Order: sequence, then C-alpha cells, then structure tokens
Amino acid sequence: MNTFFLANTQLFRGIREDEIAELLLCLGAYERKFQKGDVVFRAGSPVDEFGLVASGSVNIVVNLYWGNSIIFGHVGKGEVFAENYAVIPGKELLCDVIACEDTHIIFLNVKHVLTTCRKGCTYHNRILQNMLRISAQKNLNMSSRMIHTASKSLRERLLSYFSEQALEHGSAHFTIPFNRQQLADYLAVNRSAMSKELSKMQAEGLITYRKNEFILKEVVHDE
Repeated sequence: MNTFFLANTQLFRGIREDEIAELLLCLGAYERKFQKGDVVFRAGSPVDEFGLVASGSVNIVVNLYWGNSIIFGHVGKGEVFAENYAVIPGKELLCDVIACEDTHIIFLNVKHVLTTCRKGCTYHNRILQNMLRISAQKNLNMSSRMIHTASKSLRERLLSYFSEQALEHGSAHFTIPFNRQQLADYLAVNRSAMSKELSKMQAEGLITYRKNEFILKEVVHDE
C-alpha cells in the first residue's frame, strides 16, 4: 500500500510511513477495486470494517421506499466512510455506499483500531484521535446539509451551498463534486427545476458555470 499517500490523509495524520506500514498489519488492512456503479456496502447490512478511499470516490445514497434515492454525502480520495456504523456491533447500514467512478478502497477492521496493541504504541493512539476528529467534522458537514435544505426556496438552497463552497475553497471560482442529478439529490430538489433556476441565476449575473465548475459574481447595487 502507498504509505506516502496514507501519511497525508486525515486518518493517518501525524504517523510516519514506517509506523503506518506496521499499523496496517495490526489493523488487518486490505485493498479492493470497484467499478463505477458498484455497491461497496449495501443498506441493511451490518459492517465491522470501514473504508478509506485511495482513489476515485463514493456516494452515500439513501434509497426511499418508492424507488427514488437521495445522495446524502460524497466521500473523496483520502476520506473514510462507514466508521460510525462499524464501531456499533450489529448496527445495520441505513444507506448504500456506491462507487461513482472507478474506485480503489482500503478496508480496515474497526475492532483492531479501537483495541490498542500490546505495545501501547503512540501511533495507535494517534489514529484513535484522528478518527474522533473525522467524526466531529462529519457531524459538522451533516449540519451544513441541514442548513442548505432548510429553506423552501430552491434558489436559497443553491445560494447556501455555493456560499459554503466558496468559503471552503477560499475563492469564488470552484468545482463541486456533484453532477446535476447528484447536486439535485443532495439539495433534495427536482433536477429540471434546479437546472432552470441555475440558468436564471446566470442570466441575472449571479453566477457563471460550465458543468460542475462555478464562478460566483459580485452583484452591483444601484445607488
């Protein structure tokens, strides 16, 4: 496994490459590759391991009773998923984890993560601290989505999401991780209505966009 890459992820932050190589053995780590559209984890199944995306990305998808689905989250390269379910024995997933492109995933046994090794190595404790930070950040991300979808106005949902993206990227010019359907699912809106609203916003000079690349424009108010 690429220990240089892993050393630059949030999960292994502060752990040296030689320590990571030893830690991977301790954590029962293994790798798998998935093609676009493959189900990594299926709703209704309990898990005792979690995944770290080595390349590609996955979507967290909630399937509704009537057949349609909602994208609840997106997990990109270097990020982890299913760790909250894995730490609760027998807890069944409420969502599917689906590869949204060709994806390479490293799986780790959560029991081995939570049980410190006999050596009491500092880097094993470090990964526990990192997992806590990751969990806290995900709770904040969930709060953000709740903020974006709180408004009944489609435009306000878009403006809320775009404002957050601009803040995160430190620029009014940014690329989002969703295509049109995925963005509509994330914001819980109709895709056709959203596309029309985006066109209106561009015509009004609020934004310019091409595919998933957006630029927010400053609005000049008449005095």
